[in-house]
Amino acid sequence: MGGENMTDIERAKQILISEGCTCVICRGDDIHKSEKRGVAPLIELLDSKIDVRGYSAADKAVGKAAAMLFVLLGVSEIYAAIMSRSAKKILDGHRIKYSCGEEVEYIINRKKDGMCPMEKAVVDIDDPAEAPKKIKETIEKMRRGG
Repeated sequence: MGGENMTDIERAKQILISEGCTCVICRGDDIHKSEKRGVAPLIELLDSKIDVRGYSAADKAVGKAAAMLFVLLGVSEIYAAIMSRSAKKILDGHRIKYSCGEEVEYIINRKKDGMCPMEKAVVDIDDPAEAPKKIKETIEKMRRGG
């Protein structure tokens, strides 16, 4: 492999940037990529029961909701282009290494006029185990135009 001796987090970050993915989770040559927005890739991974414990992840934006899902997935390191303070608090609390391009107070919604609905969904939750149910309920509500 020569000079290609990249760490998992470097590889995940490179794929995220070079391939325009929204989320990349990898360990060695086992790579999971997604172009879906928001927390969808993480919910899918959780539901699929694919074991990514110890993997490294790179994501466009990590708010508190995504951080909780990453905790449940058991990833060991995360890079986010944008990360919220509440996400950092969750990751610190679970001793997950992280780095980010930009730190924000909270992840904003797609209209850019308020807090991301996923952030809002978990604002009062401290236990990651409670997050998926709350997030799915919020997604369902949004689908129905609530």
